[in-house]
Amino acid sequence: MQEFLSAYRYINCDHPKVKSYAKKICSGLDSPVEKAIALYNRIRDDFRYNPYKLNFTEEGIQSSNLLERNYGYCVEKASLLVATARAEGIPARMGFANVKNHIGTSNLEEILETDVFVFHGYAELYLNERWVKLTPAFNKSLCDYLGVPVLEFDGENDAFFQQYDQTGKQLEFLHFYGTFEDIPFNLMLTELRSAYPHLSKYFTQGVVDFQEIRTELGIAS
Repeated sequence: MQEFLSAYRYINCDHPKVKSYAKKICSGLDSPVEKAIALYNRIRDDFRYNPYKLNFTEEGIQSSNLLERNYGYCVEKASLLVATARAEGIPARMGFANVKNHIGTSNLEEILETDVFVFHGYAELYLNERWVKLTPAFNKSLCDYLGVPVLEFDGENDAFFQQYDQTGKQLEFLHFYGTFEDIPFNLMLTELRSAYPHLSKYFTQGVVDFQEIRTELGIAS
């Protein structure tokens, strides 16, 4: 279990800013479950979901980098949840999957030319002798805007299947890559290039800005 409490190249739970952020959220809380709920809620809502600007530099993919701004996408937010949980002594790991019925991404689907999103990131925390799956990606204000329930975590059950629309349709998982103690950065880039070959050249750059790509490809707003 020690591997899920340790710091790594990308899940840098020993970073001072990660430790400070976790400590501030968990101050006065005693149990791992209380801490996990608090961390999940804050990371879900402190950082608005934004999948349109991705930082694929060595530093940009680190958990601590999200604390430099107020927005992020699924991998970044799950990564910070894993890092802060470890900083508070809760075993945690990353999970990755391909999904569809992903909220807040209609414009992005036009660029990707598909509604399948490769390498969606989520977190797993070890609580009460079992792994719990958590998706902290979708902030409350986004869910309110789209008219869907916010994904709540009760400390016991998975908070995993975000409702997609008002009919009750949920985020659909198509393929699981498994769980990892750190972000498998090279595998992620390989899968993105393979899934979206028309965008392959962009996934070799440090920062991927889909709004700029949209303009470059001549896709109407």
